Amino acid sequence: MRKFDTKVQYLKYKVLREVARQAWNDTLLDNVLEIPKKIVPGKTPTMRCCVYKERAILSERVHLAMGGNKENPNVIEVIEIACDECPAAGYSVTDSCRGCLAHRCEDVCKRGAISFDHNHVAHIDKTKCVECGMCAKVCPYTAIINRKRPCQNACKIHAISINEENAATIDNEKCTSCGACVYQCPFGAISDKSYILNVIDMLKKSCEGKNYKMYAIVAPSISSQFNYAKLGQVITGLKKLGFFTVVEAALGADMVAQAESKELYEKGFLTSSCCPAFVSYIKSNFPALVQYISHNLSPMATIAKYIKETDKTAKTVFIGPCTAKKAEIQLDTVKPYIDSVMTFEELQALFDSRDIDITTLEESILDNASYFGRIFARSGGLSDAVAQGLIEQGLTDFKLKACACDGIEACRTALLKKSKNVLDANFIEGMACVGGCIGGAGCLTHGEKNKDEVDKYGKEAYEKTITEAISVLK
Repeated sequence: MRKFDTKVQYLKYKVLREVARQAWNDTLLDNVLEIPKKIVPGKTPTMRCCVYKERAILSERVHLAMGGNKENPNVIEVIEIACDECPAAGYSVTDSCRGCLAHRCEDVCKRGAISFDHNHVAHIDKTKCVECGMCAKVCPYTAIINRKRPCQNACKIHAISINEENAATIDNEKCTSCGACVYQCPFGAISDKSYILNVIDMLKKSCEGKNYKMYAIVAPSISSQFNYAKLGQVITGLKKLGFFTVVEAALGADMVAQAESKELYEKGFLTSSCCPAFVSYIKSNFPALVQYISHNLSPMATIAKYIKETDKTAKTVFIGPCTAKKAEIQLDTVKPYIDSVMTFEELQALFDSRDIDITTLEESILDNASYFGRIFARSGGLSDAVAQGLIEQGLTDFKLKACACDGIEACRTALLKKSKNVLDANFIEGMACVGGCIGGAGCLTHGEKNKDEVDKYGKEAYEKTITEAISVLK
C-alpha cells in the first residue's frame, strides 16, 4: 500500500532514511557527501535538467535532514536552487486579450504600467506594476490573471514573497511554521528542518545505558496514518527503536480539556492554545487578543510536563503531523518538557533506517486517553471536549458557544469579528491546518478519510470520559 501522498514526500523520506541509517552506524560525517550519489546513482537525471543539479539540490535536502541552517530561527526553509521552475508571479496578460478599444485596464492603472503593442494587445510593465489587481477587475474578457505560485496560494497569511532571484522567500515575522507551503510545493523547494539526528543520538545513548528513559508521545492523528499496518504494530515498532514506552498526547488533551473548560467558565471568553501556529498568528496579527489566549500549555507540553515531573529520568519526543511543534519546543514555556519533535514522515524514515517492518510485529496496546482527548486531532474535536469538560465538572450554568475554525482563513475571520466585538461566540477553537491536525504538513497521507479514522479511534478508547482518563494521574 502506498505510504505517501506525493513523490516529493517520498524523495524527502529517502533522504531522511539515508541520513538516519548513516547516523545509526556512526558513518554520517564520513559519507554525507555520498548520500546524493546514493539516491541518484546513475548519470541520468530523474527529476531535473541534469544529474549535477539534482545532486546539488539533494545536498541541500541532506543539510535540512541534519538540522538545517542554525542561524535561521524558522523551522521552515527554502532550498533556493530548487525553486526555479515556477512561472514568475504576479499579474500578466493572456492571449485572451482582444485589443479592445475601451482600454479600461489602461485607464484604471494609476502607475502607468499598461501599454499596447502594434496589435493593440495589452502588456504590463513589471517595473511599474504594484500588483493592485485593478486591471484584472475591469478587463471585460478576464484576460489579465494573477499567477501565484503554489506556495503563495498555500500561505494564507502572506508570509511568502518572491525575491530578485525569482525564488520564494519567507518572512519569519509573519510565518507561523504551519508547513502548508511545504506540503503544497510541487518541487519540494520548501521544507521543514529535521531533528531526527537528535532523536537518534538520545536513543543510542539510552540503549547504551545512560541514566534516562525515552518516552514517545504520539499525537492522536497517528490513528489516520501508517494505514498499511495496525496502530498496535506502530507502537511495538517505536519500542523496537528504543523507546521505553509510548504515551498518548490525547491524555494531555484530556488534561487540557478539563483545565480549559474551567478557565473558560471563569473568564467568559477564551481562544484555544493547542495549535502553536494559531497562537503564533494571534500574537503577530491580533496582539490586542493575546489576553484571551488560554493559559494552558498544549496537550503535547502538558503530558510531557507530567511525565518529567513523575519520572526525573525521562526524555520526551513528540511524534505527530505538525511542523509548528518544532517551533513550539523552542519556547521558554515548553523547552523544559519536550526534548525533540518528529513528524510521521520522519518516523517512517526512522523505522526503515533500522529495517523494521512494522507489518510483521505483534500489536502493543495504546490506551491512555478518552474519546474526547483523541478527537482533538480533527477540527471541532476540542470544542466537543470543552463542552464535555464543562458537563463533567458540573459547570452547566455556562452556555458554551464555540466557534470551531477549520484552517487559518477561518481563524482570521473569527479573530477579526472578535476584534470588532461582533463575534457570536465565547470560545474560539483555532486550527491552522484545514481539517485540524489530520491536515498537518508532516502527515504521510491527507484526506477526508482521516477524520473518520480519528473518530473511530476515539470510540475505541477504554476510558469514555475525561474524568476517567485523568483519574489515573492522581
